[in-house]
Amino acid sequence: MRFVLTLAVLGSAVGRPVPSSASAYNGHPKLLVVIVIDQFRGDYLERYRDQFGDAGFRFLLDHGAYFPNCNYNYANTRTAPGHSTLFTGAYSNGHGIAANEWWDQKKKRMVTSVEDDATKLVGVPGDKTGASPHNLLADTLGDELKLATQGKSRVFGVSLKDRAAVLPAGFAGDAAYWIDPRSGQWVTSTYYRDDLPKWAQDFNSSRPAKYWDREWKDAQGAVLRSTAHRKGKDGEEASFYEVIGSTTFANEYEFEFAKELMVYEKLGQGPATDLISISLSPNDILGHQVGPDSPEMQQMALDLDRQLADFLNFLGHQIGLANVWIALSADHGVSSLPDAVKKLHIPAANLNAGKLETEINKAIGAKFSPGHPAAYVKLDYPLAWLDQDAFTAVHVREHDAEEAVGEALKQTGMRDYYTKSQLAAGAAPNTPLGRKYLNSYSPEGSWYVMGVPDIYTVGPGKGTDHTSPYNYDTHVPLAIYGLPFQPGTYRTNTEPVDLAPTLASLLGINAPTHAIGRVLTEALAPTHRSTTSGEGQP
Repeated sequence: MRFVLTLAVLGSAVGRPVPSSASAYNGHPKLLVVIVIDQFRGDYLERYRDQFGDAGFRFLLDHGAYFPNCNYNYANTRTAPGHSTLFTGAYSNGHGIAANEWWDQKKKRMVTSVEDDATKLVGVPGDKTGASPHNLLADTLGDELKLATQGKSRVFGVSLKDRAAVLPAGFAGDAAYWIDPRSGQWVTSTYYRDDLPKWAQDFNSSRPAKYWDREWKDAQGAVLRSTAHRKGKDGEEASFYEVIGSTTFANEYEFEFAKELMVYEKLGQGPATDLISISLSPNDILGHQVGPDSPEMQQMALDLDRQLADFLNFLGHQIGLANVWIALSADHGVSSLPDAVKKLHIPAANLNAGKLETEINKAIGAKFSPGHPAAYVKLDYPLAWLDQDAFTAVHVREHDAEEAVGEALKQTGMRDYYTKSQLAAGAAPNTPLGRKYLNSYSPEGSWYVMGVPDIYTVGPGKGTDHTSPYNYDTHVPLAIYGLPFQPGTYRTNTEPVDLAPTLASLLGINAPTHAIGRVLTEALAPTHRSTTSGEGQP
């Protein structure tokens, strides 16, 4: 029934002749929606395809252009780099975001990719540091929309995570919204505005509470998880993010907020094309705990299918799907649980990154300051951040320090390593793997070494992770729905960097400043030229 309703709302979009051109300048399409599912591997859509309904994922697969062979061509498969790549059309060596966080030499601590001392959080009490896209070295698709339309386009980012809301919204975004992890309240930053709009305040006053004390069940009625209040590891009451964030209810919560934003901000109703990015975080929060092959992850995908169908139905009623382009992708994949992999006699391991960090610091101390231990390295497996001051104190230069740390990483089991100074000089083998690490380079942060891990080997002592150059981490879905796209499955090799240039080309605007992707011409429907007399004549 929902599919029938959706098709009714869709109207003449399916089978409708494609207009000769789209243009962001005059609001064609009215709205561009980019849905990024955090930690959604490219094989999930095929794995569960016969279990999906007609109006969610399969609507995009059947009525959009679907690219099942889409892979990131870099090694640092994490949330912040992935979202930056999708919206800039560049890899880390273009947009500068190499990790979720890195060592700040001045502050002598790790800082996040969007942390900005010049801003404050808006929407929660206190004087907490806010967030902004100030670390981006490239602009985004939304920025180019803003430039092309002299600010008439409206651009928003939504996610449970700050980095997944801020980086897609770009420099010129009207706002990025994410949640306060403890309370679940939606917040923003003074980078965008000084107070929450009334609609967001009203949402915060009523919605978070309804997601507590509920049971998440599978199709047979078995309880998978409960959102009952409980104590966390620190003895304090566990946070909204910790309890609800790993359940299907959190995806529903994000979609509810996105709908409210679209209604009250009147997206898709202006003179130019608007853009909203919705990054769904719960898959990642859950996936780290249970891996990609668990019953919980399967149910999360099936529930998300129904939630997506509901959201598409909302778009149809609110704007009309003939007036909307929708892109679906992910920021990275994930490794299977190492224990499950080992049962199949495939090499795999859960490491304890904390113990590895201690071992590396001991090895470096024994080499450069015997009898005087120091914290030379902060390990964010498989990436090691170096404290430049610690090495300078023992008169060791960057090249030598990074080489020493790289060799220490190999002693802990890494296959190989690439140093920051090596990548800055472009001194990597001209191989597929070497190019992935060159694409992962960024000048930001302190000195660093990127370790090359063994397959299915992750940093946490239990659960699983991503951030490898291997296909299970780089393979993500890509599907694009809209009038310019010829429905079908396109098995050409595709990369996430192709999304922004393709959309920019079809919108008639410049691609983002550092975009390197190609326009996906194989999926474009033939345009219908005007038969006006004289057209095409010399």
